[in-house]
Amino acid sequence: MDQKLMLLGDEAIAQAAIDAGMSGIYAYPGTPSTEITEYVIQSKEAKSGQIRAGWSTNEKTAMESALGMSYAGKRTMVCMKHVGLNVAADVFMNSAITGANGGLIVVSADDPSMHSSQNEQDSRVYGKFALLPVLEPTNQQDAYDMVYYGFDMSEKLGVPVLMRITTRLAHSRAGVVRNPTRAQNEIHLPANPRQFILLPANARRQYKSLLNKQLEFEKYALESGFNVLTDGNDKSMGIITTGIAYNYLLENYPDRHIPFPVLKIAQYPMPHSMVAEIYNSCEKLLILEEGYPVVEEAIKGFMDNGKTIHGRLDGTVPRDGELNPNIVAVALGNKDTRGKEIPSIVVGRPPSLCKGCPHIYSYNALNEALERWSKGRVFSDIGCYTLGALDPFDAINTCVDMGASITMAKGAADAGLFPSVAVIGDSTFTHSGITGLIDCVKDKSQITVVILDNETTAMTGGQDSSAFGRIEDICIGVGVEKDHIFVLDPSPKHHEKNLGIMKQELEYKGVSVIIPRRECIQTAVKHHKELKKAEVV
Repeated sequence: MDQKLMLLGDEAIAQAAIDAGMSGIYAYPGTPSTEITEYVIQSKEAKSGQIRAGWSTNEKTAMESALGMSYAGKRTMVCMKHVGLNVAADVFMNSAITGANGGLIVVSADDPSMHSSQNEQDSRVYGKFALLPVLEPTNQQDAYDMVYYGFDMSEKLGVPVLMRITTRLAHSRAGVVRNPTRAQNEIHLPANPRQFILLPANARRQYKSLLNKQLEFEKYALESGFNVLTDGNDKSMGIITTGIAYNYLLENYPDRHIPFPVLKIAQYPMPHSMVAEIYNSCEKLLILEEGYPVVEEAIKGFMDNGKTIHGRLDGTVPRDGELNPNIVAVALGNKDTRGKEIPSIVVGRPPSLCKGCPHIYSYNALNEALERWSKGRVFSDIGCYTLGALDPFDAINTCVDMGASITMAKGAADAGLFPSVAVIGDSTFTHSGITGLIDCVKDKSQITVVILDNETTAMTGGQDSSAFGRIEDICIGVGVEKDHIFVLDPSPKHHEKNLGIMKQELEYKGVSVIIPRRECIQTAVKHHKELKKAEVV
C-alpha cells in the first residue's frame, strides 16, 4: 500500500494501529491524546475490522482492559495524557512484571508548558521506573512506523511498550506513508498459565526475567534505526537530541547541514555505546530534549568524565516550558530570533464558560448561597467548570487532580471547616469521585457535593460520559440518603428554587449531593443540527 495521508501525530498513531492489526483501543479523553481514540472510533476501516474502540471510565480501567485483551493474545493500545498515566500507574508498573501476550502499546501524551494540564511531568521517567522500552517519535512518520515496530517488539520481547509523544507532535500535521495492512491476531492464551498471577513467588521470578531483558531492550534500541548518530566536522561540540526536539535543531539549519556530530535518540533504554561514541569524540555536549533532563541526568551519571555538558540543568536551556527553534538557537550560541513583544494595547482573552453554559447558573446560585460565610470553602476539580476560578465568578478555591474535590473537601470538613463544598463534573465523578464519596458516607462527613451534570465529557470535545443516567443511583448505592439528593435545573428561571435548596443543604451536617443537570450548550447545538439534518433527509 503506497498511500500517503496528511495526518496529525495522534491520527498517524491511530491509523498505524488499525493497519498493524490492532483489535482494541482503550482510553479516557485527555488533551493532547484524545484524537487518537476519536480517530479509531470514527474510522470505517476500524468498524469493518470490528476493532473495539471507546472510552473507559478512567485511565486505570482503560489500562486494565487493554492488559486483558493482551492476555487473550490480541494487539491492543491504551491512550492517555501524562497525568492520566498517574491514574494508570498501578497496573502500568505491574504490567512490566506480568509482561504482555498480544502486543500492547501504552501511549502517553505529555504537555510541556502546561497548555491544558496541571504539571509538566515527563512520561519517559515512568518508562525508566517500570524498566520498559520507550519510543519517542520525532515526526508523524516516525509515530506511524513506531506503532508497527512497537507491536512487534512487544510480542517478541513479551512486554508492554510505552510511546511518549508531546503536544506539538500530537497536534501538528505531516504527510504519512502507510504500510501494508495486516490481519489481527487470533485469540491465544499465555503459554505460561501463571504469567499474569502476581503472587510474590511468581512476581519475583518474573521481575528477574524483566531485569535480564534490559540488555536485549538496549540491543533493540541500537539496531532499530530510530536512534541515529550523524558525524560532523566540528568536534568542539556534540549534540544529543530526542523526539520532537530534533526538529527544532533542524530548523536552525535550513540546508540541514549541521556541522557538529548529532545523536538523535528516539528509543530507550538509551544506546550507551552511541552516547559513549559522541561523548568521547567531542569537547563538550549540548543536550536538547523536550521535558525533564532525563538524558542529561543519565549521561552525567554513567558518562561524566569531566567534560562540560550543557542543557536544562545548567540553564543553557530553560528548565521549564516546551522547546522551540529560538530556544535551541540561543543554546547553540546563535542570534536570538524572537519577534517583538505583543503590544500592551492588545488585551488578553482568558478562557471563559460558553454563553448559555449551565455551569454559569450553578455558580451564580452557589455563590449567593455562600454569601453568609467567609470565602475559601469550595473545592473544585478538573473540567470546564474549573473556569469558575476566574472572573466574574471567583467561585472555587482548589483544582489539583481528578476526583480531589470531594476528598479535599472531606479533609477540610474533618478539620472543622463548615460548610465544606465539593464541585465536580459528571464524567470526573465516575472517573475518580465515587470512592471519595464512599469515604464521606462511611465517616458521616459534613460535606455538600455539587455534581455539575452537563451529560458529557465537555472539556475534551463532548465524548460520552460514563455517568450518563446513573448519578442518582450511584449516590444512593454508596449510601447517600435519598432525602439529601437533589436534581436541579440550572437555568435563570429556576434560580430562586435552586438557591433555596443550596442554602438548605449547606446547613445540613451530613453528606448532601446536589446535581444541577442540563446538557452542555455545545453538545446541545450539535444534537440540534443532527436532528435538523435527519429531518431533511
